[in-house]
Amino acid sequence: MAHGHNSNEKVVYVGDSRIRKRKHTMIPPDYTAFPGKSEAFIPNFLLKEWMVGCVALVGFLVLTITHPAPLGYPADPNTVGYIPMPDWYFLFLYQFLKYPYASGDYVVLGTIGVPGVAFGALLLAPFLDTGKERRFYRRPIASSLMFVSLIALVYLTKVSWDHYQHQLELTNTVPEHIEREEKAREAALAGKEPPSNKPPAEQEVPIVAADDPAKQIAEKATCLSCHGTDLKGQPGANIPALRGVGDRLSKDELVNVITEGIPPGMPSFKDKLSADEIDQLATWLSKQKAEAAAE
Repeated sequence: MAHGHNSNEKVVYVGDSRIRKRKHTMIPPDYTAFPGKSEAFIPNFLLKEWMVGCVALVGFLVLTITHPAPLGYPADPNTVGYIPMPDWYFLFLYQFLKYPYASGDYVVLGTIGVPGVAFGALLLAPFLDTGKERRFYRRPIASSLMFVSLIALVYLTKVSWDHYQHQLELTNTVPEHIEREEKAREAALAGKEPPSNKPPAEQEVPIVAADDPAKQIAEKATCLSCHGTDLKGQPGANIPALRGVGDRLSKDELVNVITEGIPPGMPSFKDKLSADEIDQLATWLSKQKAEAAAE
């Protein structure tokens, strides 16, 4: 050691040979070093699970952004060429319900019984499998059930998708979302707006010759009490509108309807109106056309 303030004096550091130099950093031992004990749930296990969940969530978001759900046309019950298909994560169950032992007389077993047992076992797995062994080959029952379930899910999903593709080829059907993409692409190349999914708005047909005396005859026969003073009818009660009725029925047909009625809803008016009044009313109703209203 140095004495005084002489800068040329040699400095000697004295060490204690009894203290050994550490070769490793202070790292706590892993929980496996303590038999019979497990890792602390907070914060060790919870932090690991949270990080895994974040990675899975980011992957799922990237998948949904790059491959959005296909958008078909609005639902139309009159479309006979449409082949309904569930989302991809339900394809295995969709295929499972096609088998004879899961449909028909056994539909309750296929829709509630088997899925209920499968998902119930999945929920109860942590309580049923309480072994401390973590290596999968040392847990034959749990590992076998897991592998069989995964194989069944993959197999049923592939079979269902292959059958769907076969039906498309057999019926020469183009899926709606692909057809919409093609039409939108053609419109973009032609410099036009993409086709709209909304049906064209129906224009209201006005009343033709609203001041005609025949309207008073309709009021006298209480026709307007059902068909409405605005002649728009009652769609909820299955009473048709009289606006534009001339496009659907001729004068002779209107005379027959007014005279004989249409059971069970519309009564006969041959006892309430004279032949001239029926003819006058039918003539006025036959004028209720969209083209005549436009003029």
